[in-house]
Amino acid sequence: MTELSHSETAARVVDQRRHQRVRAELLGRYMLSDRREYPCQTVDMSPGGVRVTCAVLGAVGERVVLYLEQIGRLEGVIARYPPHGFAMRLNATPRKREKIASQLMWLANRENLGLPEGRTHERLVPVNPGVQLRLDGGRMIPARVIDISMSGVALATATTPPIGTAVMVGSTPGRVVRYFEGGIGAQFMLPISPDRFHEGITL
Repeated sequence: MTELSHSETAARVVDQRRHQRVRAELLGRYMLSDRREYPCQTVDMSPGGVRVTCAVLGAVGERVVLYLEQIGRLEGVIARYPPHGFAMRLNATPRKREKIASQLMWLANRENLGLPEGRTHERLVPVNPGVQLRLDGGRMIPARVIDISMSGVALATATTPPIGTAVMVGSTPGRVVRYFEGGIGAQFMLPISPDRFHEGITL
């Protein structure tokens, strides 16, 4: 029984090493040892590591807590400094690595599956969908949340500000990125943290 367990473990390690890094542009936030949070975006990722583009670099060996949309909470340490950011080595259990591998496989294959690009992120409908949009000049526009993800929101509204317009969705800053019949899509300037992302969310 023990021998079988060791064989399975060895096979798992070999399988993980075979995983190539997947190019994945996921929005996220990371916390360094000073406990301050900063925005980032992934460049590529494997079950054992992730490379991010960001403005604030920590020290090599420094602990990082990373929140990524679709992936969730990750922990690790900074391993090196590629251009425009850092690469971190993930500290994860074999079970967590298997889950990451499955998520990355799905991301890599989503085009072959014919999934729409704008609907790849988990979305939910809040219990209280009413919200006010505030434009730069202070103009207020009533809107209703159709659905929301950690990186953006679809809103039903009679007014359609130009694409690229900065808006405050409640107290959450964002910008208009698309139109659809009866409303607009807005992308948040910073992704919503996982602990806030639930049906009771208020923007």
